[in-house]
Amino acid sequence: MEEDLRVIISGGGTGGHIFPAISIANALKAAHPGVQLLFVGAEGRMEMTRVPAAGYEIKGLPVSGFDRKHLLKNVKVALKAIQSRQMAKKIAKEFQPDVAVGVGGYASGPMLSACSSMGVPYVLQEQNSYAGVTNKLLAKKASFICVAYEGMGRFFPEERIVMTGNPVRQELLAAKVSREVAIRSFGLDPSKKTILIVGGSLGARTLNESVLKHLDLISQSGVQFIWQTGKYYSAQIQEELEKRGKPKNLYVSDFISDMAKAYKAADLVISRAGASSISELCLLSKPCILVPSPNVAEDHQTKNAMALVEKDAAICVKDSEAPMLLLPKAVNTVNEPERLVELSRHIGELALPDAAAKIADIVWKLGTKVRETKRQKAQK
Repeated sequence: MEEDLRVIISGGGTGGHIFPAISIANALKAAHPGVQLLFVGAEGRMEMTRVPAAGYEIKGLPVSGFDRKHLLKNVKVALKAIQSRQMAKKIAKEFQPDVAVGVGGYASGPMLSACSSMGVPYVLQEQNSYAGVTNKLLAKKASFICVAYEGMGRFFPEERIVMTGNPVRQELLAAKVSREVAIRSFGLDPSKKTILIVGGSLGARTLNESVLKHLDLISQSGVQFIWQTGKYYSAQIQEELEKRGKPKNLYVSDFISDMAKAYKAADLVISRAGASSISELCLLSKPCILVPSPNVAEDHQTKNAMALVEKDAAICVKDSEAPMLLLPKAVNTVNEPERLVELSRHIGELALPDAAAKIADIVWKLGTKVRETKRQKAQK
């Protein structure tokens, strides 16, 4: 039966990989309710909880990344890679996928290699403007590579690249809440300009330091702030604010569960430059100041940010300069209405909507083509 197409989705490690993976799965299910989906992730990583929470089955591999600082530890990494490859083959034999999807991250390497060895085609989804190591290796045998940035031919075979954009969390686009209601939900004043500071679910040390260094500026700015500190830094920050006094115009939370409201409330967003965050900002046309994390492979967040800066679609502040410069620049920028309009227009022009549906369609067509080929061979 056509609707029983079987698809493996593999990868993860960070929200930047997991949110797109779940969005693709949701798009496949919405268009083809009978599709059979199985996720494969890395044991101990966040996908092992986030994917089941989204309603999908996931299997974990003991795979881990190469340790550049402690080379002797890579003996264990190599053994885990061998074990993961064997487990991936077993998973593929049991599930019998028609097609696979890789979203980057450790687990996609052994899983897609196992699929390829069984003649199962796969589609890659590369979120960043600078391709990850796993996807660069897997691209050689990929049927299609779905990207969100121009110029990706320097990493992948040009003829297999499809410009789809990055899938984002659908609830952000579906939210109908007004700016006033959104701002009031944080206990703030709708008549004032609002800056959202968000460094991911775990937080970003530099962004937090930037706020703590400028509590006086925040108090006197006439602007209000929504600050997601991240769970890792929350206790330390609360202690600091109790000592020094929390400004009344500063809303503080370790984690904002309703990001749709947070984005709606914001006139300006301060964020790291992860691919998923940038895609959300583009689709929502949000003026932003990006502070690329220096702690990522190939410095890809700086490359992501500069792709926007070159089109005057974002402002970029270096991580090393952020503690001194970030908050004063944000306050100045949010008080320049014409600049906000300009940034909003330019970043909105870079949006690539319906990315998840486009990728799901590519996956579905590839899978059905493979299944039809198998059926024809069986009839001969």
